[in-house]
Amino acid sequence: MTTVYLSLGSNVGDPIDNLITAIGLIIETDGIAPAGLGSFYETEPLENTRQHWFVNTAVGVETDHDPQTLFLLFKQIERDMGREPGERNAPRLIDIDIVFYGDRIVTTPDLTIPHPKAALRRFVLAPLNDIDPGIRHPGLGLTVGELLAACSVEGQEIRKAGP
Repeated sequence: MTTVYLSLGSNVGDPIDNLITAIGLIIETDGIAPAGLGSFYETEPLENTRQHWFVNTAVGVETDHDPQTLFLLFKQIERDMGREPGERNAPRLIDIDIVFYGDRIVTTPDLTIPHPKAALRRFVLAPLNDIDPGIRHPGLGLTVGELLAACSVEGQEIRKAGP
C-alpha cells in the first residue's frame, strides 16, 4: 500500500458539500482506504481572481492503485459530480489533484507528481500540514511544515472554513 495525498477544492454551489461528496466517493472506491483529512479552508483564488473564494482541503489515502489509475478514477469522480471541461483556473464544482504519491516522482503527458505548484500554494500546504507536517516533498526534500513556513502569504489569504 502507498500513502497518497490529495488536494481538493471547490468554489461553485455549496463548496463544503461538494468536498464532502467528493471525499465520500474517493474513500468508497475499491482499493482506496482513508488515511487522513485536513481542515477545510476558505482560500483566495489565484491567477483568475475575479471569482468566488474556494474551499480547499487535503485527504490522505492508502492504495495499491498506480498513479495513472488514480488519476483516471479521480477525473471520473469529477465528471460524475458534474464538472465539465473549461478554461484553466476557472470556477469549478470540484477539483481533485494528486499532490504526492508516496515518495515517487511521476512525469507523463497528463500527470505530474508531486503536483508542480504544490510547494508554492498555501491552500495545498495548510490542509496537508493538518494531516502531518512531516510529509516530505520527494523532489525538494523539505517537509510540508517547512514549505508552509516559507510560503508567501501575499495574494494567498486562507482562513478556516465553517464554525
